[in-house]
Amino acid sequence: MTTPQRVPLAVPLPVPGARPFPDGFRWGTATAAYQIEGAVEEDGRGRSIWDTFVRTPGAMLVEGDADVACDHYHRYREDVALMRDLGATTYRFSISWPRIFPDGTGRPNSRGLDFYRRLVDALLEAGIAPYATLYHWDLPQTLEDGGGWRTRSTVDAFGDYAGYVAEQLGDRVEHFFTINEFSNIVDNGYGTGAMAPGLKLDRAAVNQVRHHVVLAHGTALNAIRAAHPGAKVGLAENVNVPVPLSDRPEDVRAACNALRDLNAGYLTVMMEGRYPDAFLEREGAAAPVHTDDELAVIGAPMDFLGVNIYRAAAYVRAAEDPDGYESAAFAGTHPHAASWHLISPESMYWGPVLLNHVWTPASIYITENGCNSLSGADGHPLDDTDRVTFLRSYLGELQRACADGAPVAGYFHWSVMDNFEWIAAYANRYGLYHVDYETQERTAKLSAGYFREVATRNAVV
Repeated sequence: MTTPQRVPLAVPLPVPGARPFPDGFRWGTATAAYQIEGAVEEDGRGRSIWDTFVRTPGAMLVEGDADVACDHYHRYREDVALMRDLGATTYRFSISWPRIFPDGTGRPNSRGLDFYRRLVDALLEAGIAPYATLYHWDLPQTLEDGGGWRTRSTVDAFGDYAGYVAEQLGDRVEHFFTINEFSNIVDNGYGTGAMAPGLKLDRAAVNQVRHHVVLAHGTALNAIRAAHPGAKVGLAENVNVPVPLSDRPEDVRAACNALRDLNAGYLTVMMEGRYPDAFLEREGAAAPVHTDDELAVIGAPMDFLGVNIYRAAAYVRAAEDPDGYESAAFAGTHPHAASWHLISPESMYWGPVLLNHVWTPASIYITENGCNSLSGADGHPLDDTDRVTFLRSYLGELQRACADGAPVAGYFHWSVMDNFEWIAAYANRYGLYHVDYETQERTAKLSAGYFREVATRNAVV
């Protein structure tokens, strides 16, 4: 072994300091019930549309099911300990609707509810605040058989379910997210057919599904507040973030216009209580049928806004029309973590900043952010250097947004552990902990250590 010669430095190396987040900033991880729990036929759980979809020939990109997944239903205490070891102070999990109401409505299943009571108790004992998502895509199959989100009855059923859960868990859970990623539920579930229930409806039918899902959010929000007046309620949307091509005021203004337009049928109507005129004109005869009373429910004020930010939706610049914008297409050589995931850390700055400028929410949570890492391909499954650099760049932009006044209250990393990634099954790995699906052993990756440093210091390091 040779010792390299020390080279004198012509200029002292800079030693950058940690970039702090606001006091009280919350650090957490996120999961979804269907992706981690397993135990799909235990303790009275009913079937969901995903149980059906994964068994539909040709539906999945990669064959697999979530019958066992990460076996979190039986290993939740071990997993809570892993979160505590990360320095996490919050955990965003979803509640399986068919565990609580196996058929979507009717008599509640006490054994399903007891699991979430045990989970929440374990979280609180570990000093981790529970943030519950009421719908993360696992619609009871019985409701889908009756029309699913195509029908108004599912909206009412969701409100009843949300109110019941808030009533039962309100003594333990303060924060509730109504629905996760409206656009995926609607556009991919009922439009392209890429997600459960795998339907390909015409545009008018898809828009009506869209309307029912945003109406379900407002209905659930009101039901939660009626059952648990002290609850804090919001949503978690995969917001389409436009990034201005420059910091010129006219380009930033164009990005604000793009934010409202790109999210018109989802976040915009929920934040403003009305569909933008441009959206209704664009949809024409296919626009959703709606009433003023329904819009009032949809636009009920939220206590916080949750946004999932993985990438920029578009790069935009000023147009001749001051109320418009022009988009620039992504270059074919743009860096990416997956075919859909174009790396754009600046989206983590402009997302909160533009949301605050356009709608001034009381607070914002980054409810999902992360990347796929296939570091195991070279025999070193724990060396996810790509995820570490991803986190450093995205969290650096988030810290900058906070410093510039965006009211971001917390960050949830997707995900605490590798899990069932929907149509990709187990081919993708988003976890801070590696999961051996044969033994169910969890092992910390490099990124887990980095996340721990950031969370415990409350600063980008």
